[in-house]
Amino acid sequence: MKLSFIIYLFASFQMLAQNEDLKLKEEIKRLDYAHARAIFEGNAVALDSLMNDDVTVNHPTNRIVKEKKELLALIRKGVIKYTTFERTPEKFLFYKDMVVIMGSEIVTPAKGAPNAGKKLQRRYTNIWMKNNNNNKWQLYIRHANNICPNK
Repeated sequence: MKLSFIIYLFASFQMLAQNEDLKLKEEIKRLDYAHARAIFEGNAVALDSLMNDDVTVNHPTNRIVKEKKELLALIRKGVIKYTTFERTPEKFLFYKDMVVIMGSEIVTPAKGAPNAGKKLQRRYTNIWMKNNNNNKWQLYIRHANNICPNK
């Protein structure tokens, strides 16, 4: 009797934890897609809300961009601008107050941006963390690299 009760409790806690992970996964996936959409649309207001002030991006143009202000300036200058932007999250890793997403993107840079008109495949990693100041999930770290086409 006691063993079956313990098994029941364990299974219940495990189901609760899985449900919490699924809810968090859906929330972070929604934020990740919102980030992609904001970049595609050049929506600085949305990006300001989604990214932490200290966001650091290892950008596919071989630059490390260390602050949101600089990243938003690149968007305004057209260095980061796309005619197509498709993001596919593939793996979610959950840690205390942090979620790591790894996936792929297919983008076509717009006129004036590096590689304009070329369809580029790339891999990305986004790290979302819970901001203790406002209790919101925000993007803190991003890495994206273009995949070299096979010849």
